[in-house]
This record gives sequence, C-alpha cells and structure tokens, in this order.
Amino acid sequence: MPAAGDRPDAVTRAAEPPHALVARAPSGGWIIMLHADVDADPAVTEVADRDLVLRVREMEQELSPRWTVRSLRTFYPRLLAAGVRLRRAHDLLLCHAILRDTASSSHPVPPSDRWLRTDDIDDAAGQPGLFDVDAASAGRGDDIDEVRAQWRAQLTALASAPDSRLALLCAAESTGALVAEEMTAAGLPWSTAAHHDILEQQLGPRPLRGARPARMAVLAAEIGRCLDDPSLNPDSTPRLLRALHRAGVFVDSTSRWELSRVEHPVVGPLLEYKKLARLFTANGWAWLDEWVRDERFRPIYLTGAVVTGRWASSGGGALQIPRQLRDAVRADAGWMLVDADVAQLEPRVLAAMSRDSAMVEAARGRDLYEGVVRSGAVATRDEAKYAVLGAMYGATTGKSGQLVPRLRTVYPRAMGLVDAAARTGEQGGVVSTLLGRSSPRPDDAWRLAQSVAGGPDAAGAEESRARGWARERGRFTRNFVVQGTAAEWALLWLAEIRHRLMALPPASVPAASSGPIFRDRAHLALFLHDEVIVHAPAEQAQLVAGILRDAADAATARLFPGFDIDVPLDVHVAENAAKDA
Repeated sequence: MPAAGDRPDAVTRAAEPPHALVARAPSGGWIIMLHADVDADPAVTEVADRDLVLRVREMEQELSPRWTVRSLRTFYPRLLAAGVRLRRAHDLLLCHAILRDTASSSHPVPPSDRWLRTDDIDDAAGQPGLFDVDAASAGRGDDIDEVRAQWRAQLTALASAPDSRLALLCAAESTGALVAEEMTAAGLPWSTAAHHDILEQQLGPRPLRGARPARMAVLAAEIGRCLDDPSLNPDSTPRLLRALHRAGVFVDSTSRWELSRVEHPVVGPLLEYKKLARLFTANGWAWLDEWVRDERFRPIYLTGAVVTGRWASSGGGALQIPRQLRDAVRADAGWMLVDADVAQLEPRVLAAMSRDSAMVEAARGRDLYEGVVRSGAVATRDEAKYAVLGAMYGATTGKSGQLVPRLRTVYPRAMGLVDAAARTGEQGGVVSTLLGRSSPRPDDAWRLAQSVAGGPDAAGAEESRARGWARERGRFTRNFVVQGTAAEWALLWLAEIRHRLMALPPASVPAASSGPIFRDRAHLALFLHDEVIVHAPAEQAQLVAGILRDAADAATARLFPGFDIDVPLDVHVAENAAKDA
C-alpha cells in the first residue's frame, strides 16, 4: 500500500516503513503497537499521556513509521503545537468512509457505528455530504485490538481490490488529513489592519452591536424611498418582495440574476446593499474577531467532507475568501505568498477520464472553453462554458440544456462517460471515481418510490415523483464521477507539494508567525479545491513556484498514466493574495 506522506508516485520503497498503531489506553495513557511489517508480531509499549509527544518525536526521528490512528484530526494538532511533524500516516476514520461498501473491493470494510463519521449534511445534490468526527467518540479509549482489527480489515479490503488505485486513494486521503492539520496550525497570514481598512472603505466605521454600518443604512433608506416604504427592512426577504411587487417589480426572488433583468431605480441600490450585507455578515468585524488571531486565519478543515471527496471547513468560510478581502492575505516580512490555481480542472479531468481526444485537444493551452469554440461545437466562449458545465451537472433546461446536445457530436467519449453515469444513477446503481471512491446507494425512500411507481396500481403523481427523484439522482451521479476524480487530482497535487516542500532547507529569514515547525520553512497555508497558497521565504519563492508546477505535472501523470492532458496553472508570487497584485 502506498505510504501516505510519501510522494504518491514514488518508486516502490526497498523496505516498507514500520507501522505504528496508536490508541488510548484504559489508564488514560497511550498504547503504541509497532509492526516491523504487516505480518510481524508487534512490539507493544504503553506511554503516559505526558510522555506521548516525546515518544512520538523519538520514533519519528529514528523510524519514520506510518502512524495509524483513529483520526488525525484529534491526534495530530497536539504534536504540531509541540513542534513534531509526521511524515506519513493512515487515518482509519477517513479510510473507513472510503472502504465500507466500496464497489472497488471484493472484501469491503463492514459498516460500523464505532467507525462512523457523523454530522451528515446534505450537499447540493441532496446526498450525504459532510462527515465530521463524532465528538463523543473522538477522545474515548479505543481498545488497541479494535484499532488493529479495523486496520487489518482495511488492509484486506485494499488487497482485494483489482489494482492499486484504491490504496493510492486512501494514502492520498490520509496525507490530505496531515496537510489539513498543518495548515490550521500554521495559519494563513492575515493583516487585521488591511481587513479593517477594507471594511471601513466599503461599509463605513464599525457600527454598534445590532446596528447597520453607515453605508448600508444609507442604501436601506434609499431602497425605502424608491419603493415608497420608509420603514422597509431590506434584510426581510418576504417584506422586500411584497414591496417590490407593490412597486410593479414582479420578481420571484431577490437574486442578483433576476434583479439585473429589471429596469427600476431600486435595482442599483438594492444590489449594492445585498453585496455589502454579504460582506458584513460573512466577513465583517465579528468574523475578524472570531477567526483571526495573531495575524493568522486558522480555519478548521474537514478533509473529504463532501461525499465526492471534496473538502469543507467548519466555520470561517475557509473555502471561499471573497475577492475583495484577498488584499488582507499578506505575507510576513521577508516572506512571499505563492498562489497557484488550476484552469478549468473538472472539464480537463473529464477529458482525461474519458480519453476523449477531441476534448483533450480543446484543453491544449490556457483556456479549454476557447478550445471548445475552435472545435465548432458552439459559437462563443460563454456558450462553451454553459454547455460544458451543463454536461457535467445535468442541465436539461435553459441555455445550458439547449447547448449540451451539440457536445455529443463533437465529444462523444466525454459525453458518453457522464451520460452513462447518469443512467446508472437513475437506475439506482453506484458509480465510482477514477481511484475508486463509490457514490452512496439510494436510500429506502428512493427505492420504495421507484418500486411503487413501477407497480400496476401506481398513480400519476407517484410516477411523476419517482421519475423526478430518478433524474435528480442521475444528475448527482453524473457529476459525482467528475467532481470526485478532480478532488483526487487535487489530493495528489497537495501530497506532491508537501513532499517537495519538506525537502527544502530552512531559510535565513525573519521567523514567520506560523508555529515552531514552519517559522523558517515554506509551507502550505491555504487550499481551495483547485487553488493553493504557499507561504514561502522570499529567497525561495521562485523555487516554490516551480515546485507547484512540477507537483501538478506529477499529479496528472500519477492519475492519468501514459495519457497526455494539459492541466495548466496560473501562478502568482506577491506579498499579498490579491489577484491583481
């Protein structure tokens, strides 16, 4: 099994690193079970809680084992705070979520409440989305034999898979967990002064608790005048809609898209108010007080939180930093930010997964959508974007729905892949990403609805509901295979970046405020699906820029071996993260 923390495409090691299984002891200390190899009898040591960090530090320096723990999210932060960094690990909770009921193994790991990640939250497709660690079980004393049994069950599942892809996914997922905790520990450099300046420029001085900022108050009064309702509260959507209708503005919602189609004096101030309200509520002074400490933004990342494998964050909105606030992301003195994002990752992944040579050709260069225009499938770049996104997300109506059929002629393999995934979902089947993460099976309510709709006594309403649910599931599975495989590419990219950054020497620069491990070393500071930001000593910034590009090439080669597909990066080196810097 590839070792999480090693380069995912590394040459097979001559000697597999030892495995160190760790669990809480009934005494309140820790039990470390060291296996020289998978089948060897372990050496068992019990360590007092106060001595854990010292023992882990010693073993990491001497043996660099693969640390196998229930959850890195609960195990790793304490080590990082003490200056101990793990090279490789295996997160049993994360890998259990992948391996239970997987379609890629003849011996899937049995589902178990003891290894279930909780806090399920639906994502946009209506499927189980976020899986958080059960707070009640995270710190409990797991029996070391139970940990060992789960570990062996996972090894059996991986060994029974037809190839090494599923093992690579578990290794990459665990490495992602290491990266997530390291980024939280290091934090994203954040200038509170710059953030305050942005808020005051946009909103005015900080208001009293419960009051609107000055600029929003002016706009609210203007909106009330335009709608002849001086007491109108623009934050109340039902009341705002009634006021709009009374004024002859017949809209179904207050979305930017719908309001921008209307000609009325209220539209301008209302759109501006909504923009400022988002800034004030999502990233205003209260957000700054809660999430930025010591000039660092430290969000809590949820690795593999979305069912497709995408990450999420627990508070702070880490996976969506508004463009207007990016100027507040500022490097320490003597340091630089190296920011890289991938151009149109998911369409490129679709082209490579399907081995569609025509779409691969469209992906040559910087802009895949311009390549789609050159192919003759559509006339403009906007049409290309609508069509490609519609193909991946299952659009059947509107502009996207009208354009999608044109792609089937020009890109038959790519469209065939997502169309087949949609049919499988509509029929209640399971689809998988390229490395083997499987989609959830439909629930009992879904199956019952399909069964009733197919019966002789089915009513029209029941048939219509069942068909709607089937189409909805088809749209989910259509996107699952693409979004999930793109998430796998991003995991491999992160692992490659981490490996290369760890090989860099310390730099002679003013110490960064990033904790004991990263004070003089380039380190990952932020990950946003298809974008990373590295905080790097200024003297190493250009070298790091090259590392990000090389890591992307390595991730592409590892995920699509022997297949040539362009995955270009847009790389910026600057003192802040503003895109125009």
